[in-house]
Amino acid sequence: MTTFSIFLILIVIVSFLLVVVIMVQNPKGGGLSSSFGGGGTQQLGGVKKTTDFLDKSTWTLATLLLVLILLSNIDLMDNQGAQDSKVNTDDVQVEVPVTPPTTDDSNQD
Repeated sequence: MTTFSIFLILIVIVSFLLVVVIMVQNPKGGGLSSSFGGGGTQQLGGVKKTTDFLDKSTWTLATLLLVLILLSNIDLMDNQGAQDSKVNTDDVQVEVPVTPPTTDDSNQD
């Protein structure tokens, strides 16, 4: 498995997690935090505000996605530069024989 394939799998996983975190949020301030009582100072699993946790996780996943995309691009460019093109090889020289055009007098009227 190449490193580009690993980056691609990580990008898909982070993208899926980012979609899930965004879908859990409610744009009007409800969302996951309002379903657990909605108190701004409510403590849930060590997190004082669920909206703060969701906001931080959104920014973290978005930043991680951007970094993974940039790293995969750098890795892809490095792999392409290491391969030699078979089109640009100077070792192969093909000679095409040049034949002069022939005139056939039997087809003239």
